[in-house]
Parts: sequence; structure tokens; C-alpha cells
Amino acid sequence: MQIPANSIERLFHGDKRTVARAISQVENDTLQAREILKSVYARTGRAYRIGITGPPGAGKSTLTNKLARFYRSQSLTVGIIAVDPTSPFTGGALLGDRVRMSDVELDSGVFIRSMASRGSLGGLSKKAKEAADVLDAAGYDVIMLETVGVGQSELDIASAADTTVVVLVPESGDGIQAMKAGLMEIADFFVLNKADRPGADQAVMSLKMILGFRSHDAESWMADVVKTQASDGKGIDDVAAMVHRHRTWLETTGALAKKRRSRLERRIREIIDDQLHTEFWDNQRSRELHEKLDLLLQRQTNPYDVAAGLLEDFRSSSART
Repeated sequence: MQIPANSIERLFHGDKRTVARAISQVENDTLQAREILKSVYARTGRAYRIGITGPPGAGKSTLTNKLARFYRSQSLTVGIIAVDPTSPFTGGALLGDRVRMSDVELDSGVFIRSMASRGSLGGLSKKAKEAADVLDAAGYDVIMLETVGVGQSELDIASAADTTVVVLVPESGDGIQAMKAGLMEIADFFVLNKADRPGADQAVMSLKMILGFRSHDAESWMADVVKTQASDGKGIDDVAAMVHRHRTWLETTGALAKKRRSRLERRIREIIDDQLHTEFWDNQRSRELHEKLDLLLQRQTNPYDVAAGLLEDFRSSSART
């Protein structure tokens, strides 16, 4: 389906209504969505993408809000995608993080979109990554991806962001939990939020001790810990300075280009996986699978032979076409 050229041009000029409609098309996976993404791709790659993740209650939304406000003070435009848990009833976002971003919601240079995780175990839905492309093409300088706090599974934010920030709080035993969850591996640096609470200094020391065990050499990036009180705006400039420091390191070492190249490879694989899944499970093969379930339950066949038969049927039909 052809997308009107004037609509794409309005998107490129940052028209908020057009951007919102384009993201809605992408999120709902409409017939126009792929054409939109194809049309805007050539204009992507300029925005810097920051991932903000961590356990529930750590203050991710407040930090995102204050960080957006800081970037606006630097005359940079900001796109925010806040990924919330999916409602089991409607499939939509269960919680609206934008209600905690009142400082910047009405700012003409900020675009905020809450999106549902839609079952993504990594805390970041595929549609959120595509929505980031739309914001990138619309000219936003910084794109912040705030993910649903799902603990040990929120790892794919690292592949979608240029800089990944993990937000923790003093009293939740997050040092040990982070090590278990693999967050130590994905974090480019940590933010110890609510640092006015008891145990903050001890939590920082614990995190730094764990970071000391990470393998690294003289040229590697060394993750650090930044203390903030996001609700009061304290430490936000330090967070922005650390993001800038990490970006500079990525650019000077060539690591940013490598990271974005890997991101594109993963994107192609995701697209192909989705397409193959759709083509494979047509009505005929879905019906055949259901017909085999009784035989499986009666142990008259096995899952491996059923899968092999379905695959053979798919290969044969593909060869015919």
C-alpha cells in the first residue's frame, strides 16, 4: 500500500500528529506499517538511543522525565518510548508512564509514547524498536527507551540502545540481584536512585566491588555508578555527563558503529523469523497440527515426527511456488 508522499514529508518535519499516527500504524502492525518503516529508514541513524531499565519502583520514569528536561535545556529534542506491562484483557499498556512525566509532556520538543510490552520477555517489544526508528526519522536528537521492570528477563534493551542505564535503589538488595539477573553485563553504567535513603553509600560500594570483578582491559569501557535523587532533580547532570562520556568512548573506539551493525543484523533476523513464522503456520498446517494432537496424547506418534512432517510439507510447498 502506497504511503502519501506529503504524509512522509510531514513526518520528516516532526509533525507530532503524523508521527503519532505512524507509530500507531507500526504498533498495530497494519498493512501500511511496513511501507512506513521502509520509507523512513534512509532518514534514521542520527538520533542517539538511551535505554533506561531496572526493577519496578526504582524511579525509571522520574529519571527519564528529568533527563529529558535536561536535554531540552541543551536545546535538544527528545523522543520517549515508555514500555509498560501489557493488559491481559485489552493487549494495551496497563500503566501509563507518561503520567509521571508531567514536566515535559507539554513541551513541543518532546514526544512521549507509552507502548505495551506485548509479551516480550526482554522488556522491550519489537514494535518499540520500530517506533524508535519513526522518531529517529522525525528528527529527534535523543530517543529514550524506558522498559518495563521485569527483573531477570529485561536484557534486549542492550541491543536496542547505544547506551544502557540500569537504575537501582539502595534498599532492595539490588547489587546481588543485578548480578543474578545479568544486568551487570548489559549496564553501561548504573544509577543508584533515591540516594538520600539509608544504605545508599553501602549499595554504591557493593556495586563498584562487583563491577571490579568484570573482565576488562585498558581499552575497555569501565562501568561506574552515579548517585541521584531524581524526584528532586539531583544528579541528573551527572547522568547526562556519563551518557556523553560513554558516547564519546563508543565513537572514538569504533564501538558505536559495531553496535549499530549488530543491531541491524538482529533486525534482519527478526524480520525473517517473523515472516517465516507467518508463512509456516497457515491454516492448513495449523489444522494438521491440531489433528495430530490426539495421536500425540495417545502416544501413537511423537513431537519430533510431527514437526518433521510439518517441515517437509512447508519445504514441498515452497519448492512448488
